[in-house]
Amino acid sequence: MKKILFPTDFSDAATNAFVHALEFAKIVNAELILLHTFEIPVYDSQFFPENYASIYSSIELAKFEAFKEEIPKLRTIAIERNAEDIVVKHRLMDGDLIYNLKNAIEEDKVDFVIMGTTGNSDWTKFFVGSNTSSVISGVDVPVFCVPVDAKFKKIKTIGFTTRYREKDKEELRKVLKIAKKMNAKVRSLYVKTTSSDVAESTVKEWEREFANEDVEFQVLPSDEVKDTILDFVLYKEIDVVAMITHKRSFFESIFESSFTKKMSKEISVPVLIMHES
Repeated sequence: MKKILFPTDFSDAATNAFVHALEFAKIVNAELILLHTFEIPVYDSQFFPENYASIYSSIELAKFEAFKEEIPKLRTIAIERNAEDIVVKHRLMDGDLIYNLKNAIEEDKVDFVIMGTTGNSDWTKFFVGSNTSSVISGVDVPVFCVPVDAKFKKIKTIGFTTRYREKDKEELRKVLKIAKKMNAKVRSLYVKTTSSDVAESTVKEWEREFANEDVEFQVLPSDEVKDTILDFVLYKEIDVVAMITHKRSFFESIFESSFTKKMSKEISVPVLIMHES
């Protein structure tokens, strides 16, 4: 059984993403591991010599009580979505989110991370916000990012952006495997700029190699890479965008300025981050 790690702060964004996590868990036959982290403030013991330990104990207890109160709410959501059979485990950890996330991934042998992102569909904050970008660059497993206003719907089409590198094939196969479980099709996009060096023979090779898969390859000539990706997502009715990267700078270059403003107004879809092999 696969394992999905779901970091949550019990915000609206996290609750919305929890629905996506439940549905994804049903599709890939996975269990959910809920991770809630908190950081205990640092006190100087010389100013609190007598009740130093009790301060920490009371903070930990308060966090535990708050955590305990939220669990039934999530259970209710699971029941409403006929997902009460999904195994849900819990981790309450103090300390840095990314540090705890990495530990949980390693200890529980996690296959995916699913997380909600805050902001009003602002893709700039979505990708370069401290938590999201740190998770993307800090872990080696696929990360499924869900904007706060991306309500769950049946995934029919997954978009996959590629530069036709040999190592992209492995990630495409992973996406195709997920798509098959969802009974979804995959549409692959390559934006061919005037400086592109991908040969037509490479594209044909990919088409032959994946001829028996439910994937459609599209090459669009344009020097406006950002707008072309947006148009592709819009007009091909993409429900999830799968992208390959391990660099935060990738997102800072793609999702910025006028492009993000246009995107935030017109579209809000989850993004599946695949890491380079």
